[in-house]
Amino acid sequence: MANYTVARTDTADALIHKIILDIAEKFGVEVALEKLEKLEEQIMLLADNPHIGTLPRYMVLRRQGYKVLITEKDLVFYKIDEKQKVVTVYAVVDQRQDYLNIIRGL
Repeated sequence: MANYTVARTDTADALIHKIILDIAEKFGVEVALEKLEKLEEQIMLLADNPHIGTLPRYMVLRRQGYKVLITEKDLVFYKIDEKQKVVTVYAVVDQRQDYLNIIRGL
């Protein structure tokens, strides 16, 4: 049984949706669905081990308590609530994007 519950904000869901749509446009639906499955699996790893992520590169994000899980091409930004045993995913962004502005806008 997982130690933590993984929750996602609407923003995180919208960003994941956008990534998958972009992939579907460029590479087709099958590739997009594979990507979605992989991404979901990696996010669910946080339920068993929320500390697998690292500290974000930017100090402003560290101060806000974010951790970042680095996947193949994406960064998953999340926070851990140790009392409630909840990992909340706030954003999923392509590593090649200027993600600081996206996260700051949350």
